[in-house]
Amino acid sequence: MAEPKIIENASDNDIADWLSGRIARALDSTQGRVRIALPGGSTPFPILSILVGRDHDWGRITVVPTDDRDVPEDHAASNTGKLRALFEPVGARVEALSNDATDDATISDRFALVWLGMGGDGHIASLFPNTDPQIDDPKPLRRITPDPLPPEAPFDRLTLTLPTLLDTDEIVLVIRGEDKREVFDAALRREHDLPIARLLRGNAKGAARPVTCFT
Repeated sequence: MAEPKIIENASDNDIADWLSGRIARALDSTQGRVRIALPGGSTPFPILSILVGRDHDWGRITVVPTDDRDVPEDHAASNTGKLRALFEPVGARVEALSNDATDDATISDRFALVWLGMGGDGHIASLFPNTDPQIDDPKPLRRITPDPLPPEAPFDRLTLTLPTLLDTDEIVLVIRGEDKREVFDAALRREHDLPIARLLRGNAKGAARPVTCFT
């Protein structure tokens, strides 16, 4: 398994600086659009609020949520709604996940960057342990029901699948808290088969993408 680069005790500004550098590099590498996948939750949005203040050609950037709650965009629990509120004023395009997660659903183009969080149960995006995510999933996205439903967000989810999350030039994780760090380290040691472990194993196959983990 390709070893992730782990950056300890990173501040929100540190992470925003890193993301800004990667976005600048991606924009410099192409004349076309740059696609990035971003998470929801309490940790990312303070960092993203810093990031949108950086000087980039945001009009060439497309933001896709890694997952979302199956609620209207004007609902307080909608990741897409929050991403629109941040990124559309600076000119970026935000693409919602389709509610029609069928066999013919598609996610266009490779990502320059996928940012993932991780739960204490080892879930990434909304790929919870009960959903049994597969590295060869034929669908780019799925509509799933977490079990148990998180009490703070008791909704069905739309989520990118493992192969879609891995269709990227680079992966970044932000993992805060000792309990989550233990789960992540155990995944690196191949001591469990939780979704984070499946992602890391899948990334080790073929040309592994760089993985950076901020704690």
